[in-house]
Amino acid sequence: MAAEKPVDGRSVRGGVGVPKKVEDKDMSNRNMMNYCPDIKVFDATMRDGGLVNNFGFTDEFVRDLYNANVAAGVDYMEFGYRASKNMFKVSEFGKWKFTDEEDIRAIVGENNTPLKIAVMADAGRCDYKTDILPKKDSVVDVIRVACYIHQIPLAIDMIEDAKAKGYEVTCNLMAVSKVPGEDLDKGIRMIGASPADVLYLVDSFGNFYPEQIAYMSKKYVEAMQGKQAGFHGHNNQQLAFANTIEACRQGVNYLDMTVNGMGRGAGNCFSEQLLNFLKNPKYNALPILDFVQKHMLKLKADGWKWGYDLPYLLTGVMNCHPRSAIKFVGENRTDYVNFAHELTEMD
Repeated sequence: MAAEKPVDGRSVRGGVGVPKKVEDKDMSNRNMMNYCPDIKVFDATMRDGGLVNNFGFTDEFVRDLYNANVAAGVDYMEFGYRASKNMFKVSEFGKWKFTDEEDIRAIVGENNTPLKIAVMADAGRCDYKTDILPKKDSVVDVIRVACYIHQIPLAIDMIEDAKAKGYEVTCNLMAVSKVPGEDLDKGIRMIGASPADVLYLVDSFGNFYPEQIAYMSKKYVEAMQGKQAGFHGHNNQQLAFANTIEACRQGVNYLDMTVNGMGRGAGNCFSEQLLNFLKNPKYNALPILDFVQKHMLKLKADGWKWGYDLPYLLTGVMNCHPRSAIKFVGENRTDYVNFAHELTEMD
């Protein structure tokens, strides 16, 4: 097999010094042994992890996570959802379900750091025209619009609204493992033609394998017509990290991760893994490891559960939403064969 041509003519693993910055014009099958300056890492711990503990993070946790991300050289940090208070009872959730401007500023002030701040707005679950302020009045830098395939017209209106207000905008198209190929092709072309800066390939059910990620990543990169593509993986089959690397090899530059993999059900690509793997010398995993030691071990000791487990493996293989596996784990069941049959009957 012919060796892949290095992006900048040299490998940095085990090498000496810092590689020169280069423009990677041909993104397909990039050499991950090299320094790729276009890659951006996106911490989604508070948003995806908030689905584990109902967004009940303490201010100390959030402030320490923010400081750890800054010290680690992380590019973006998602603080939570900007959910509608008309649709969700405030008393039933922690404040990061709503991520009010004053709550973010209480943590970051004016955010005089290179780290950019994001919030997620779910299509159909937020009052985006009123609750998303003009950028000049907000410390938030990025609005992450999340939608399903049938919500793309609404999502495009949300994207246009956020762009008009001055934000960077990403679009997370969810549950695409359930979408027929022709519909998906049309959908991603629609988003590519919108003002969205980044379109995310989201493996919502942890169903995809690396070869599928390679195929789909190329489609997403092409659909964005010179703009950016991202990847958000779930770890049902313990492939979130591998799939993230494969997406990146195919030219996907925006990579989601969560500290200690914290996320709904099986969780996500581990920040500790990704930061240690990437060759950009600005990334440093040690502050994240320190945060894990201080906070994540306590969360698990307090009984909060996430991460790979057999029920999540089964929903991933069966291409099912993880809610049934979450219920199974919550009931302390271990009858895995029965559960597999239940999933088959659901399908």
